[in-house]
Amino acid sequence: MTTDTEFTIPGDIAAKLVNPKVYATDELHETYAWLRTNQPLGIAEVEGFDPFWVVSKYDDVLEVSKDNKRFPYGNRPSTLMDKASVAMSMQMAETPIALSLIQMDPPEHMKYRLLSQSWFMPANLKKREEEIRVIARKAAQNLVATGGNCDFVADVSLNYPLEVIMNILGVPEEDFPFMLKLTQEIFGPLDPDVKAMMADMSADDISAIQQAVVGEMVGYFQTITERRRENPTDDLASVLVNAEVDGKPISDNALNGYYLIVATAGHDTTSSTASTGMWALATQPGLLERLQADMSLLPAFIEECIRWTSPVKNFMRSAAEDTEIRGRTIKKGDWLMLCYASASRDEDVVANPQNFDIDRAPNKHMAFGYGPHLCLGQHLAKMELRILFEELLPKIASVKLAGEPQLLESFFVNGLKKLPITFELAD
Repeated sequence: MTTDTEFTIPGDIAAKLVNPKVYATDELHETYAWLRTNQPLGIAEVEGFDPFWVVSKYDDVLEVSKDNKRFPYGNRPSTLMDKASVAMSMQMAETPIALSLIQMDPPEHMKYRLLSQSWFMPANLKKREEEIRVIARKAAQNLVATGGNCDFVADVSLNYPLEVIMNILGVPEEDFPFMLKLTQEIFGPLDPDVKAMMADMSADDISAIQQAVVGEMVGYFQTITERRRENPTDDLASVLVNAEVDGKPISDNALNGYYLIVATAGHDTTSSTASTGMWALATQPGLLERLQADMSLLPAFIEECIRWTSPVKNFMRSAAEDTEIRGRTIKKGDWLMLCYASASRDEDVVANPQNFDIDRAPNKHMAFGYGPHLCLGQHLAKMELRILFEELLPKIASVKLAGEPQLLESFFVNGLKKLPITFELAD
């Protein structure tokens, strides 16, 4: 990587980008704002990490996202990791048990994406609206059953999208708690106490734990695979296990990768966004009454929840060749962090980005990425959120915070992990 000091981000700013605690505070967006103003495309050099470019402006994130030829995922991890984790990841990549769409570059990426793309389109998802509504009604009843005080994350938003995505994958209801445990572990040991416990472990021990979790999930879905090959249904698992690429059944590691990405990303991000929606209803004067009076505003409300949360904070790309962005030379092999949450609050694209405002039109956020890797499940997520709030809003007369909301400490995917609220039920 180039060592041009003109583009080097100050050490204290760069350190915040790899500090999970920062992502759980307002300091994250203060850091992004500083970068957009002072070093919109700069190099972060942090001890323990390989240097990487930080892409913080909307137009630059858009340019990189659209151009898979110049900026593939390449041979580096697609998520930010320290040097020790990169080494483990590269070792695991030699014999992967799971290969997801996120890790694929053209032409393989589109071949595998097309296997399920039509399944995730609005016309097909419309067929599942009623079964999703049944799950949403159950979530709304869970809220009512708390009697007026609850942690919205634990009591509603954590389990609702999990049940939807597991239903779509064909997972039996009795296995939902087991899958929640595994999907949370896939994203890594985020709890500070767990991280402290693992601090003294060797890299090999941590790698073994991570591989064991992935292996446990893969082993579970092997049973689903066998059942759906014998007796296909209308669920997504049936589509995947019977799919072909280039006239041949898809490989086991590609199938495993599909299961992993749908099972994990398919609920954690939606849960975070649903919690943001309830936070907004509890903190934005008049918003609850406005939505209750005009439910046609829900799509705009949901788009703003998505922009505000931008739960996937970043993904990493690599440069396939020497190139330029913003007049700065990016060398072949350089690593780039695409800061979606920063792009979604870029002042040059989004007016008053630090305000929660459902009247944005258009709402030009970058929460789902862009280009070939645009989030496959975006339409499903929006449908889930719309249906959930269609079921929740008529049941609430008022709502306010009952304590301090808490965000997850994670520099990859994060959102609210606690949202204590108190509410009055509608007559």
